Amino acid sequence: MKLGVFAVLFSKKPLEEALDYIKESGLDTVEIGTGGYVGDAHCKPSELLHDKEKLKRFKQAFDSRGIQISALSCHGNPLHPNKNIAAEYHQAFQDTVRLASKLGIENVVTFSGCPGESDYSLHPVWITCPWPNDFSDVVNWQWNEKVIPYWKEQNEFLKEHGVRAAIEPHPGFVVYNTETLLRLRAECGGQIGANFDPSHYFWQGMDPVACIKALGKENALYHFHAKDTKVDGQNNPLNGVLDTKSYSDLANRSWIFRTVGYGHGEDTWREIVSALQTIGYDGAISIEHEDGLMSVEEGFGKAVAFLRDKIIKEGAVEMWWA
Repeated sequence: MKLGVFAVLFSKKPLEEALDYIKESGLDTVEIGTGGYVGDAHCKPSELLHDKEKLKRFKQAFDSRGIQISALSCHGNPLHPNKNIAAEYHQAFQDTVRLASKLGIENVVTFSGCPGESDYSLHPVWITCPWPNDFSDVVNWQWNEKVIPYWKEQNEFLKEHGVRAAIEPHPGFVVYNTETLLRLRAECGGQIGANFDPSHYFWQGMDPVACIKALGKENALYHFHAKDTKVDGQNNPLNGVLDTKSYSDLANRSWIFRTVGYGHGEDTWREIVSALQTIGYDGAISIEHEDGLMSVEEGFGKAVAFLRDKIIKEGAVEMWWA
């Protein structure tokens, strides 16, 4: 495993300046945003796919620094009920897959998406309980009419290009936990797996270690985000985890995203890294920063320092009895 970073943290810096900063921090793996919610400040697939010289310079920026791209990321909602919005996210996804294929990058990170409740919806609808029965009917319609047909088609597209979709389970989308990720994979194909972000598991009350092992049994964990969550000891017991208050309302939310180590301690993160090793994961530990209490530089620096000695070095461990 290699410690890396989701480079959208440094979107305000030009690409080469951001890469120099990342390299100086001791990292040699990066995840690059290519559109969708995370933006495309450092990489515009449509341009690179149609300009060989730009593509060459883009690749050289990484090669010359000895930096590997762990994934291209285009988090979006290609199932959005607004067809124009859905088409933009779909195009960003397919262009990202094409670019990944040209660059020899295995993983494209994205969301599953979420449709509306019918063909007449204006906005996505995420269901959180089965009753009244209307809710169950909506979930069934979403999967059968929208989710499965779309991702079956994308699985074939991915296969043609030799790329995998690392779907990030995230509340608000139809894939938000282990069960829904494995359902999407079983229904639509093996090019689909997980981008595992423990922060989304923590606040839903799931055990990241158990989830990593469950995904590992299906060879379904493709990429990993290092981000933490702090569940508030006063607000959560009063209001539960379903919280629609702004992420900026830090004092009143039931939970907030934190830099690794500020939501859960060393023992928890050592168990997570050990679980990744147990299932044979040898990809990137990609630091993501969404901590409202720290600047980008502070959060990034603390995450690097916290994780550096917890990442098990590549290569087999030689046992004394072997």
